[in-house]
Amino acid sequence: MVSCSFVQNQENSCNLACNRIDAIPMLTDQRKKAILEALKREGQVLAGELSAKFGVSEDTVRRDLRELAAEGLLQRVHGGALPASPAVAPIAERRGMEVAAKRRIAQKAAGMIAPGQVVIVDGGTTTALLVECLPRDLRATVVTHSPGVAVALAEHPTIEVVLIGGKLYKHSVVTVGAAAVEAIAHIHADLYFMGVTAVHAQAGLSTGDFEESYVKRALAARAAETVVLASAAKLNAASPYCIGPIGMAQTIVVERSTDAKLTEPIEAAGVTVVRA
Repeated sequence: MVSCSFVQNQENSCNLACNRIDAIPMLTDQRKKAILEALKREGQVLAGELSAKFGVSEDTVRRDLRELAAEGLLQRVHGGALPASPAVAPIAERRGMEVAAKRRIAQKAAGMIAPGQVVIVDGGTTTALLVECLPRDLRATVVTHSPGVAVALAEHPTIEVVLIGGKLYKHSVVTVGAAAVEAIAHIHADLYFMGVTAVHAQAGLSTGDFEESYVKRALAARAAETVVLASAAKLNAASPYCIGPIGMAQTIVVERSTDAKLTEPIEAAGVTVVRA
């Protein structure tokens, strides 16, 4: 007959063995994979929570986040990380991303423009589609810092085009710098169609270039209403340079099939979401 004390000792030994297994630290690659899985599942990760979950120091977690950020797999923010936007790729590469969704968003945005309005149109692949969707009989003024947008409208019979000059930022093919900001200060527009690389209810609107973020802020300040055009990949994501809080936009246009989980935090922040 087995004594109770022997059974208890066996149970204790088993528990100790299990605890030792649990205490074995995850390998770096395993932690990184778990971090990315949590980011995909929850939309954000916090360094403190990851530290407790993995049983490692916050310095170790921050190193993991730093390395993942260097690979473009996430965007570090204060206290943790958010999903990185894929829209920071060069414009030639972005032209082939989510084309059908961007075109539906562009068509919806084009329908917001009323005759006689002064409209600011940002650079970007979605806004390039927007100008293609404008009716041939629309009479309006388009202000832009995108040479591509200006050229696309050069043969439009009834749209006046104002091109903002400055230093050409080749990645997005738009003008930036002090000259651009100075010219923008003299504009009063009805609408500003803003292109962004990322939209997040807490982290706000962001982009991949420091100078471009200043120009976008300046443009938003000169329009009665700012409309952000955002395909699903840009939602609940962040890029390195903040343009402004989510409330800088009055309206965000998304594709009709966009998951409600991505748009509900934006609406809760007081921004109108229009589905195209």
